Amino acid sequence: MSSATVEAWPEDPAGLVRRGRRGFRAWRRTRPFWGGLLAVIAGLPILYFPYAHLTLGGLTVAMATTAGAGSLLIGLLMMVLGVTVWFQPVVRVFCGVATTILALISIPVSNLGGFGMGAIPGLIAGGLLVSWAPLQPLPAAGPESAETAAGTAAAPQDAAPTAQLPAQAAAEQPLEYGAAPTAHAEGEQR
Repeated sequence: MSSATVEAWPEDPAGLVRRGRRGFRAWRRTRPFWGGLLAVIAGLPILYFPYAHLTLGGLTVAMATTAGAGSLLIGLLMMVLGVTVWFQPVVRVFCGVATTILALISIPVSNLGGFGMGAIPGLIAGGLLVSWAPLQPLPAAGPESAETAAGTAAAPQDAAPTAQLPAQAAAEQPLEYGAAPTAHAEGEQR
């Protein structure tokens, strides 16, 4: 066998790991990753405790209640919502609201929301999912971007003046304490 037929690694393993970490970081930053992760984590104790048999010393405590099916449904839905938002960031508001509602419903249904270990992360996850917004891309730094920025800044100044709405005119003149706003006639110019 010649050395031309033997293919070597394209890079050293450390370079592959570095490139994989950078790729994961770029993927993670384009979606509500931490909210989805907390939603998945919150679903685990909600699922676990109704079906668990805990042993305290020599005593076995069964947490099984009639709400076992409800706990199963709530826990699985929270986990599915967390994974869904990773792959479809557009539905982040729906997933956040649904996660918050499920976390609140789990309090009476599923042993106080997995003894708080599922309800509290679920509420935090819902807030993170609703509040997440994608970053706006930065403009490229270069001579052509400076020209376009100067052109767009000059465009509003060259435009024809427009009439102000009454609310805009009132906002320009601050009121004194206790003074009532006055209405201006439509045809009257200032």
